Amino acid sequence: MFDVSLFLHHNFARVWALASEKLTSLEIGYISSVTVTEMLSPNLGTPQSPNCIRPSVLSGIQKLCLSVDYITDAMVGMISKGLSSLTHLDLRDAPLIEPVLTFDLTNAGLQQMNQYGKLKHLSLVRRQDFCITYFRRVNDLGILLMADKCANMESIYLSGFCRVTDTGFKTMLHSCSRLYQLRVSQGTQLTDLVFHDISATSLTLTHVSLRFCNLLTNHAVINLVSNKDLRVLDLRNCKNLGDEALRAISTLPKLKVLLLDGSDVSDMGLLYLRQGLIGSLVTLSVRGCKRLTDKCISALFDGPCKMVLGELDLSENPNLSDNAVLLLAKSRVPLFELRMRNCQHIGDTAVMALASMQIGKERWHGSSLRLLDLYGCGGITALSFRWLKKPYFPRLRWLGVTGSVNRDLVDALARSRPFLHVQYRGDELRADQWDCSDSAYVHDYDEVHDYDEADDELEQWLLEGEIDHDDEEMGDAENIAEVVE
Repeated sequence: MFDVSLFLHHNFARVWALASEKLTSLEIGYISSVTVTEMLSPNLGTPQSPNCIRPSVLSGIQKLCLSVDYITDAMVGMISKGLSSLTHLDLRDAPLIEPVLTFDLTNAGLQQMNQYGKLKHLSLVRRQDFCITYFRRVNDLGILLMADKCANMESIYLSGFCRVTDTGFKTMLHSCSRLYQLRVSQGTQLTDLVFHDISATSLTLTHVSLRFCNLLTNHAVINLVSNKDLRVLDLRNCKNLGDEALRAISTLPKLKVLLLDGSDVSDMGLLYLRQGLIGSLVTLSVRGCKRLTDKCISALFDGPCKMVLGELDLSENPNLSDNAVLLLAKSRVPLFELRMRNCQHIGDTAVMALASMQIGKERWHGSSLRLLDLYGCGGITALSFRWLKKPYFPRLRWLGVTGSVNRDLVDALARSRPFLHVQYRGDELRADQWDCSDSAYVHDYDEVHDYDEADDELEQWLLEGEIDHDDEEMGDAENIAEVVE
């Protein structure tokens, strides 16, 4: 791990000339595409020069992950020719301005991809951090040319290919018979037709992500769920998906992760989920689903058979209130993560209900929660901070609150709970967990939720020794808050 910008161009190659011949994986957080091309060039320097790259060094790399200024034909061609052992390629860019032809990816660049036929995982992502831009010089022809050499592909992630239509995506699916993970983002021309005859293919998809594909409707999901091995389904910001899609999804026996942010689902749709996915679903996100009300909690958790979710995201739902959290606390669902950011009707009552919630006969109050995001909740006052201190929420490690409520209380809480990461500036807590392009981006839930009991024992020991001091500190901050009010 190092800052590439510290090395001049003529010195950078020398770094790799000294690298171990056993190097098989390389990840660089940011590097210019020109430097990558020079670094891999077989003509760089002369055999006698000290900065000549030995072909045996980088040619052994199997996994390459780069974040560059521009993904270009020249760089892709050099990677494809120079790295004969490559099986995993992850390229991301975030252009400052619209790329010109010589600094962009075209159909010709995709044609050079995977020349040795060993590539199994491919990720090509154009981010829009600085300007709204896409891979405008790639169309269906580029995908068709690449698909001829993709028979061994197991995982594909394409983001920003706005000119690729159903023809390109469908050809890719039918050419990659071993594909199990498909991720498409910003597929502005992707429609239901891509999945019309997917049941006729030999695909066994387990992970599917279709983000910002706004032309998709319920019919696409109805056809997609013919893959009964699906474990992860990410449909965030597909705004035309509704309850009929959830009815189809409820037939997936192995589904663990379902992300539905910004869709048109209602409380009734979640009832379909409970009836079908009660024993498998671990993570559910319905952020920004405007039709949901407090009744969505009843739909999920009422009755003798409850969904045993570990992670639930209810953020940015304008109809959600404290009553929903009271229903959640009453159900005693052992959640590990609960997000309710920017819910204006969530307030102190919700915090008190969660703090008083007891899971099992001998568990501490609110003991299952490891992450709680309350940032931007309109009803949170200084009262909530009394319920966020020890002994409540003893396993809490991540907390999101609005710092403007009272900064003194936030600081006092952070000092009194050294194990707790308090975020008060609005940043998402662990925001990248579903945005990693790696094939292992799905949690191993047994490992994630098998928390180290030693940490809890240590915190209990600290709690017993410091609780009086913490109460005094928090009490001083509360007194200041009351004077200010």
